[in-house]
Amino acid sequence: MSSGSKSRKQSGKQDEAAAGARRKQIIVALVIGAVVGVVLSALTEFWLWLPAGLAMGLATGAIMKPPSD
Repeated sequence: MSSGSKSRKQSGKQDEAAAGARRKQIIVALVIGAVVGVVLSALTEFWLWLPAGLAMGLATGAIMKPPSD
């Protein structure tokens, strides 16, 4: 095997791990956004805080630095 094919295989594994970590990061951020939205909705009795919380969680998860392995 040449060193080029080895590095491609290693980078492919790293890409899969990075994609999994990124997916987990987005899911965690959405859950946190949902909790924030539910709490704000309950406190203010205004139901539109729930989608606002989800949007905030999605935006936060999208702009956060991906976790390192």
